[in-house]
Amino acid sequence: MDEQNLTIEGRNAVLEAFRSGKTIDKLFLLDGCMDGPIKTIHREAKKHDTVISYVKKERLDQMSETGKHQGVIAYAAAYHYATIEDMLQKAKDAGEDPFLIFLDNVEDPHNLGAIIRTANLAGAHGVVIPKRRAAGLTATVAKASAGALNYTPVAKVTNLSQTIEALKTQGMWFVCADMDGNSMYDLNLKGPIGVVMGNEGSGVSDLVKKHCDFMAAIPMHGDIDSLNVSVATGILAYEIVRQRLQAK
Repeated sequence: MDEQNLTIEGRNAVLEAFRSGKTIDKLFLLDGCMDGPIKTIHREAKKHDTVISYVKKERLDQMSETGKHQGVIAYAAAYHYATIEDMLQKAKDAGEDPFLIFLDNVEDPHNLGAIIRTANLAGAHGVVIPKRRAAGLTATVAKASAGALNYTPVAKVTNLSQTIEALKTQGMWFVCADMDGNSMYDLNLKGPIGVVMGNEGSGVSDLVKKHCDFMAAIPMHGDIDSLNVSVATGILAYEIVRQRLQAK
C-alpha cells in the first residue's frame, strides 16, 4: 500500500480519527480552550494515551496546513491508500453490489474531501483517483471529509481507463456524468456500478468517457450550465441510493 504522512486538523476530523481507531501520535490543543468539543477530544486522547501539548494560537497557525484548525491539530499515523480489491472485498463482506466512485483528475482537495464524505454517507465502497493530475490525501482533504477518510477507502491507480476495463470483466458497469447524456432518472443505476466524475473545468475526459457504458445528465433548470463536482457527485450517488432502496 502507498501512504502519505499528514496532519489532521479541525474538531470533527480529529474526533472521528480517534473514534475510528486511528493511531494519533500527538495532539496539539489551544492553550486555555476547554469548551465541550475540546473536552470530548481531550477525553478521547487520554483514553488512547495520546501525548497532548497545549500551545498558543500562533503556534497552531504556524503548524496548520488548512488555516482552519479550530484549535486542534493532531499528528497521526499515515493515511494508507487502499486497493480496488479492498473495496470489492468490503462490498462482498457487506453482501452488497460494488458501488465505487471514480474521479477523473479532480484537482481541488476540498472537492475530493467533500466527495469522500458523500461516498461514505451514500454507502459507496470506495473512491478511486488517478496517480497524476489529481488531488491526493492531504490535511485539507482529511478536514473537508469531516472524518469520512477514516472509514472510506481511497485507491490511487495509474490508469483509470484500464482499471475500468478490468472491472468490467468482473461484472461491473460504468456511468459517467455528462451534460449530453440521458437523464439520470431514465437510467437503470442498480447492480455493480462505478460512477465516473470529471474535473472542475472540463468534466470527464474523452479518453475515459469512451470506456463508460452510459452517460448520465443531471437535469438543470437554472441560468448557469454546471454544478460543482462534489455537489454533482452527491446528486448522482443518491439517485443510485434511491434506486437500490426501491429494488429491495
